[in-house]
Amino acid sequence: MASETRQDGKPSSSSRVLAGAARSVSYNMILQIMFRVTTFVLNALMLRYISKDMLGVVAVRLQLLYSTTLFIAGEAFRRACLSQGQCKEWALTINLLWCSFPLGILCGVLLSYAWMALLEQPDPETVANYPFGVWVYAISAVLELSAQPLLVLGQAMLFVKLKVVVEGLAIGGRSMLVAVLVIFFPQWGIYAFCISQLGYTVIYVSLYYTYFVYYILKKGRRDEDFPMKSVRDLFPKLHLKQWISPEQAHLTLSFFKQGFLKQILTEGERYVMTVFDILSFGDQGIYDVINNLGSLAARFIFLPIEDGSYLFFTQTLERGVPLEKQSKESITLASDLLQCLLKSVVLIGSTILVFGQAYSYLLLDIYGGSLLSTGSGPTLLRWFCVYVLLIAVNGTTEAFVFAAMSKNDVDKYNNKMLLFSIIFLSSSWFLTKTFGSVGFILANCLNMTARITHSIYFTVNYYRGTTFQPLQGLLPSTPVLCTYLASSFITYISENNLCCDQGLIYRLAHIIIGGVCLLVVLATILLTERELINFVLNQWKGRKGTGKEKKES
Repeated sequence: MASETRQDGKPSSSSRVLAGAARSVSYNMILQIMFRVTTFVLNALMLRYISKDMLGVVAVRLQLLYSTTLFIAGEAFRRACLSQGQCKEWALTINLLWCSFPLGILCGVLLSYAWMALLEQPDPETVANYPFGVWVYAISAVLELSAQPLLVLGQAMLFVKLKVVVEGLAIGGRSMLVAVLVIFFPQWGIYAFCISQLGYTVIYVSLYYTYFVYYILKKGRRDEDFPMKSVRDLFPKLHLKQWISPEQAHLTLSFFKQGFLKQILTEGERYVMTVFDILSFGDQGIYDVINNLGSLAARFIFLPIEDGSYLFFTQTLERGVPLEKQSKESITLASDLLQCLLKSVVLIGSTILVFGQAYSYLLLDIYGGSLLSTGSGPTLLRWFCVYVLLIAVNGTTEAFVFAAMSKNDVDKYNNKMLLFSIIFLSSSWFLTKTFGSVGFILANCLNMTARITHSIYFTVNYYRGTTFQPLQGLLPSTPVLCTYLASSFITYISENNLCCDQGLIYRLAHIIIGGVCLLVVLATILLTERELINFVLNQWKGRKGTGKEKKES
């Protein structure tokens, strides 16, 4: 890696990568929040117009088909081709990325058959035209894979706004379309969701191709760092002497094995619901609403942080190379950033955990009325707050681990993922039989705890023999912990005395008490977590300085 500032006065590659990753996180958070809030509001409206069974079929069964096709056929190629040093021969990389398209077709056909022939079918009188929905969602996933090479190209070139803008516009378009169709044409049933899903795919693919065709024709030939000099370069070339890189192909295969298991862990509760028929379609729909509501923080905050940090670590650390052979600047920067990120996500997750316990009932009652706030809804959401904290830690630690692992480490981890999968699926079935839908969340918590333990073990061994201790970011300061405990006790008393069905004034008082406690927590963090605050301020000043240098040049 180059030094922080080159002799010609321009920022070094590591500075540009860190700035690019930081901008990626910022843009992701802002735009994801904007478009996810829109989706959140529209979903609240749709709950009044669709049945629980329709919600379960679309949100669980069809979305599982779509996400499984995308994950199996696309995730391994994307991760392998984004690793540092893997994109030197872009013609070979593009060829490999296009392999995901025929793989997606095969996966879509096989899964569609399974979804229609092997799984329980919904009642046609309640949810009509289910087979049509299966084929539409499978086709949507396959078409989306045609933009995979452009997605990887944009991320590798640090076009940090592109991915967020494209996905944001596509999600926004889908949300608006499905809301209009469901509210004004409720008799269309599953057709409304199919049309909106195809609309999302068309917007997504069209925007990617439009952007890169325009960029190549207008700027590509003048940009020395941009590898594509013609539109033809975006598509596979069959006449090459070496069609794909064996090293990339091997890494892709390793990530493919890992990705298959990770998909089971990520969507495990939906697979258990779908295959073992533990919950009715209506109960699946309610669980999915609570699941989406409880994981808003993960989507808004933690997922962009995970994506940005993984991009930074892959570009900063050399995969499989011992620390003593890597740049000290890169190692130091990676350690400092990992500690900062861990501290940040732990504080955010702990805040959600503390205040989520006392405000779950109120949130569900406002969002979905008695449909969500009665029964197991509040308990589900409270346990989700525990799960969110674990998601936050796991996402950040795994972003570092997957970027630092050697190919052999990735292969070994696949075996561990198999063990995690077996434990998770077994615990999901058992705990759900015992505790109902809450058992899914408990199983997820056990799964995340196991994965975090593995990531901590890897990180400790990775930095063994050095002075770096990035895992210190997992521990908040003692004053912050005391403030969390006090806030938890105060809001618990407030909920039991003010919140439950005692009128608007009492609910407002409960909200005000929580707001005051939150301000005290934030003030304590600012006063005691000085190392974190200083790191954030230094990076912010560095980004401003880099921007000024670019303007002056």
